[in-house]
Amino acid sequence: MSESELKKFPQHVFGQAFTTLKCEGPAYLPWLEKRIRESGGLVLIQQIEDLWELHPAFDIVVNCAGLGSRQLVGDWQVFPVRGQVLQVQAPWVKHFVRDGSGLTYIYPGVSTITLGGTRQKGDWNLYPDAETSKAILSRCCALEPSLHAARDIREKVGLRPCRPGVRLRKELLVQGDQRLFVVHNYGHGSGGISVHWGCALETARLVSECVEALRLPVPQSKL
Repeated sequence: MSESELKKFPQHVFGQAFTTLKCEGPAYLPWLEKRIRESGGLVLIQQIEDLWELHPAFDIVVNCAGLGSRQLVGDWQVFPVRGQVLQVQAPWVKHFVRDGSGLTYIYPGVSTITLGGTRQKGDWNLYPDAETSKAILSRCCALEPSLHAARDIREKVGLRPCRPGVRLRKELLVQGDQRLFVVHNYGHGSGGISVHWGCALETARLVSECVEALRLPVPQSKL
Protein backbone atom coordinates (compact mmCIF):
# COMPACT_ATOMS: atom_id res chain seq x y z
CA MET A 1 0.00 0.00 0.00
CA SER A 2 1.12 3.53 -0.66
CA GLU A 3 1.76 6.06 2.11
CA SER A 4 -1.44 7.90 1.25
CA GLU A 5 -3.45 4.66 1.47
CA LEU A 6 -1.86 3.77 4.81
CA LYS A 7 -3.02 7.08 6.29
CA LYS A 8 -6.42 5.47 6.63
CA PHE A 9 -4.90 2.95 9.03
CA PRO A 10 -2.69 4.98 11.41
CA GLN A 11 -2.33 2.05 13.82
CA HIS A 12 -0.48 0.02 11.15
CA VAL A 13 3.04 0.63 9.80
CA PHE A 14 2.65 -1.23 6.51
CA GLY A 15 0.01 -2.97 4.44
CA GLN A 16 -0.70 -4.88 1.25
CA ALA A 17 -3.46 -4.36 -1.28
CA PHE A 18 -4.57 -6.98 -3.80
CA THR A 19 -7.55 -8.28 -5.74
CA THR A 20 -8.95 -11.69 -4.90
CA LEU A 21 -12.10 -13.82 -5.08
CA LYS A 22 -14.74 -14.32 -2.42
CA CYS A 23 -16.91 -17.43 -2.42
CA GLU A 24 -20.20 -17.31 -0.52
CA GLY A 25 -21.36 -20.71 0.72
CA PRO A 26 -25.11 -19.92 0.89
CA ALA A 27 -25.09 -19.34 -2.88
CA TYR A 28 -22.27 -21.67 -3.93
CA LEU A 29 -23.36 -24.87 -2.16
CA PRO A 30 -26.89 -24.93 -3.65
CA TRP A 31 -25.30 -24.37 -7.07
CA LEU A 32 -23.07 -27.41 -6.54
CA GLU A 33 -26.06 -29.50 -5.45
CA LYS A 34 -27.96 -28.38 -8.55
CA ARG A 35 -25.07 -29.57 -10.73
CA ILE A 36 -25.19 -32.97 -9.03
CA ARG A 37 -28.92 -33.32 -9.61
CA GLU A 38 -28.73 -32.15 -13.22
CA SER A 39 -25.97 -34.66 -13.98
CA GLY A 40 -28.14 -37.53 -12.73
CA GLY A 41 -26.87 -37.67 -9.17
CA LEU A 42 -29.18 -38.80 -6.40
CA VAL A 43 -29.35 -36.67 -3.24
CA LEU A 44 -30.50 -38.51 -0.10
CA ILE A 45 -30.85 -36.93 3.34
CA GLN A 46 -30.58 -39.30 6.27
CA GLN A 47 -28.78 -39.67 9.58
CA ILE A 48 -26.32 -42.51 10.04
CA GLU A 49 -24.29 -43.67 13.03
CA ASP A 50 -22.08 -46.21 11.28
CA LEU A 51 -20.65 -46.23 7.75
CA TRP A 52 -21.71 -49.86 7.41
CA GLU A 53 -25.31 -48.66 7.33
CA LEU A 54 -24.57 -47.55 3.76
CA HIS A 55 -23.50 -51.06 2.70
CA PRO A 56 -24.45 -52.94 0.51
CA ALA A 57 -26.32 -50.07 -1.20
CA PHE A 58 -22.91 -48.41 -1.74
CA ASP A 59 -19.50 -50.00 -2.27
CA ILE A 60 -17.56 -46.74 -1.83
CA VAL A 61 -18.27 -43.98 0.68
CA VAL A 62 -16.66 -40.53 0.72
CA ASN A 63 -16.60 -39.29 4.31
CA CYS A 64 -16.90 -35.50 4.51
CA ALA A 65 -18.54 -35.51 7.94
CA GLY A 66 -16.28 -32.85 9.45
CA LEU A 67 -16.74 -32.71 13.23
CA GLY A 68 -19.15 -35.63 12.90
CA SER A 69 -16.17 -37.85 12.09
CA ARG A 70 -15.41 -37.96 15.81
CA GLN A 71 -18.35 -40.27 16.41
CA LEU A 72 -18.81 -41.64 12.90
CA VAL A 73 -15.30 -43.03 12.43
CA GLY A 74 -13.83 -42.57 15.91
CA ASP A 75 -11.38 -39.84 14.93
CA TRP A 76 -10.93 -37.93 18.17
CA GLN A 77 -8.22 -35.75 16.63
CA VAL A 78 -10.97 -33.63 15.11
CA PHE A 79 -11.86 -30.62 17.24
CA PRO A 80 -13.94 -27.44 16.85
CA VAL A 81 -12.58 -23.94 16.51
CA ARG A 82 -15.48 -21.65 17.29
CA GLY A 83 -16.04 -18.65 15.08
CA GLN A 84 -18.35 -15.76 15.89
CA VAL A 85 -19.03 -13.04 13.33
CA LEU A 86 -21.44 -10.22 12.66
CA GLN A 87 -23.35 -9.72 9.45
CA VAL A 88 -24.38 -6.11 8.88
CA GLN A 89 -25.86 -3.83 6.26
CA ALA A 90 -23.23 -1.33 5.13
CA PRO A 91 -23.50 -1.19 1.32
CA TRP A 92 -21.01 1.69 1.07
CA VAL A 93 -18.16 -0.65 2.11
CA LYS A 94 -16.72 -2.01 -1.14
CA HIS A 95 -13.26 -3.32 -0.14
CA PHE A 96 -12.20 -6.00 2.30
CA VAL A 97 -9.89 -5.19 5.21
CA ARG A 98 -8.03 -7.73 7.33
CA ASP A 99 -5.50 -6.99 10.03
CA GLY A 100 -2.17 -8.73 10.50
CA SER A 101 -3.35 -11.41 12.91
CA GLY A 102 -6.35 -12.23 10.76
CA LEU A 103 -8.70 -12.06 13.75
CA THR A 104 -10.21 -8.75 12.70
CA TYR A 105 -11.67 -8.58 9.21
CA ILE A 106 -14.28 -6.86 7.09
CA TYR A 107 -15.54 -8.88 4.12
CA PRO A 108 -18.11 -7.30 1.78
CA GLY A 109 -20.54 -9.78 0.27
CA VAL A 110 -23.41 -9.78 -2.18
CA SER A 111 -26.01 -8.70 0.37
CA THR A 112 -24.20 -8.18 3.70
CA ILE A 113 -20.83 -7.27 5.20
CA THR A 114 -19.20 -9.90 7.42
CA LEU A 115 -17.28 -8.61 10.44
CA GLY A 116 -15.05 -10.92 12.42
CA GLY A 117 -14.05 -12.66 14.32
CA THR A 118 -12.86 -15.31 16.78
CA ARG A 119 -10.79 -18.50 16.86
CA GLN A 120 -11.81 -20.35 20.02
CA LYS A 121 -10.18 -23.77 20.03
CA GLY A 122 -12.18 -26.58 21.62
CA ASP A 123 -15.27 -24.41 22.19
CA TRP A 124 -18.55 -26.12 21.22
CA ASN A 125 -20.81 -23.20 22.17
CA LEU A 126 -23.18 -22.32 19.32
CA TYR A 127 -24.78 -19.35 21.06
CA PRO A 128 -23.55 -15.79 20.37
CA ASP A 129 -21.76 -13.99 23.15
CA ALA A 130 -22.79 -10.34 23.53
CA GLU A 131 -19.42 -9.14 24.81
CA THR A 132 -17.65 -10.86 21.93
CA SER A 133 -19.97 -9.14 19.46
CA LYS A 134 -19.21 -5.76 21.01
CA ALA A 135 -15.48 -6.43 20.76
CA ILE A 136 -15.75 -7.48 17.10
CA LEU A 137 -17.70 -4.37 16.18
CA SER A 138 -15.24 -2.15 18.06
CA ARG A 139 -12.21 -3.69 16.34
CA CYS A 140 -13.78 -3.44 12.90
CA CYS A 141 -14.87 0.16 13.46
CA ALA A 142 -11.26 0.98 14.33
CA LEU A 143 -10.31 -0.21 10.82
CA GLU A 144 -13.35 1.25 9.08
CA PRO A 145 -14.99 4.04 11.15
CA SER A 146 -17.96 4.29 8.80
CA LEU A 147 -19.17 0.96 10.24
CA HIS A 148 -20.48 2.92 13.21
CA ALA A 149 -23.44 3.60 10.91
CA ALA A 150 -23.96 -0.08 10.02
CA ARG A 151 -27.50 -1.34 10.52
CA ASP A 152 -29.37 -4.64 10.86
CA ILE A 153 -26.55 -6.25 12.85
CA ARG A 154 -26.91 -10.03 13.16
CA GLU A 155 -24.74 -12.44 15.15
CA LYS A 156 -23.58 -15.71 13.63
CA VAL A 157 -21.70 -18.62 15.20
CA GLY A 158 -20.11 -21.64 13.54
CA LEU A 159 -17.69 -24.43 14.40
CA ARG A 160 -14.72 -25.00 12.11
CA PRO A 161 -13.81 -28.73 11.85
CA CYS A 162 -10.09 -28.65 12.59
CA ARG A 163 -7.51 -31.40 12.86
CA PRO A 164 -3.69 -31.53 13.23
CA GLY A 165 -3.68 -32.39 9.52
CA VAL A 166 -6.37 -32.76 6.87
CA ARG A 167 -7.41 -36.39 6.57
CA LEU A 168 -7.47 -37.05 2.83
CA ARG A 169 -6.87 -40.76 2.31
CA LYS A 170 -8.59 -44.04 1.48
CA GLU A 171 -9.37 -46.87 3.85
CA LEU A 172 -10.70 -50.39 3.43
CA LEU A 173 -13.19 -51.59 6.04
CA VAL A 174 -13.78 -55.32 6.34
CA GLN A 175 -16.55 -57.24 8.07
CA GLY A 176 -16.34 -60.95 7.43
CA ASP A 177 -16.35 -61.30 3.64
CA GLN A 178 -17.79 -57.81 3.14
CA ARG A 179 -15.64 -54.90 1.95
CA LEU A 180 -16.40 -51.20 2.15
CA PHE A 181 -14.03 -48.65 0.66
CA VAL A 182 -13.96 -45.27 2.35
CA VAL A 183 -12.28 -42.08 1.14
CA HIS A 184 -11.90 -39.57 3.97
CA ASN A 185 -11.89 -35.85 3.20
CA TYR A 186 -12.26 -33.69 6.32
CA GLY A 187 -10.43 -31.60 8.91
CA HIS A 188 -9.88 -28.48 6.77
CA GLY A 189 -10.69 -26.00 9.53
CA SER A 190 -11.40 -22.52 8.22
CA GLY A 191 -9.68 -23.25 4.91
CA GLY A 192 -12.28 -25.59 3.44
CA ILE A 193 -13.53 -23.29 0.69
CA SER A 194 -9.97 -22.23 -0.18
CA VAL A 195 -8.77 -25.78 -0.89
CA HIS A 196 -12.02 -27.58 -1.66
CA TRP A 197 -11.55 -27.93 -5.41
CA GLY A 198 -8.07 -29.43 -5.16
CA CYS A 199 -9.19 -31.75 -2.35
CA ALA A 200 -12.18 -32.81 -4.45
CA LEU A 201 -9.92 -33.70 -7.37
CA GLU A 202 -7.68 -35.78 -5.09
CA THR A 203 -10.76 -37.43 -3.58
CA ALA A 204 -11.99 -38.32 -7.07
CA ARG A 205 -8.59 -39.86 -7.85
CA LEU A 206 -8.75 -41.98 -4.70
CA VAL A 207 -12.29 -43.06 -5.53
CA SER A 208 -11.04 -44.19 -8.95
CA GLU A 209 -8.41 -46.32 -7.21
CA CYS A 210 -11.18 -47.86 -5.08
CA VAL A 211 -13.21 -48.63 -8.20
CA GLU A 212 -10.24 -50.43 -9.71
CA ALA A 213 -9.72 -52.39 -6.47
CA LEU A 214 -13.37 -53.51 -6.51
CA ARG A 215 -12.79 -55.09 -9.90
CA LEU A 216 -10.07 -57.32 -8.48
CA PRO A 217 -10.96 -60.68 -6.95
CA VAL A 218 -11.13 -60.81 -3.17
CA PRO A 219 -7.92 -62.46 -1.90
CA GLN A 220 -8.53 -65.83 -0.25
CA SER A 221 -6.73 -66.60 2.98
CA LYS A 222 -4.95 -69.94 3.24
CA LEU A 223 -4.02 -71.84 6.36
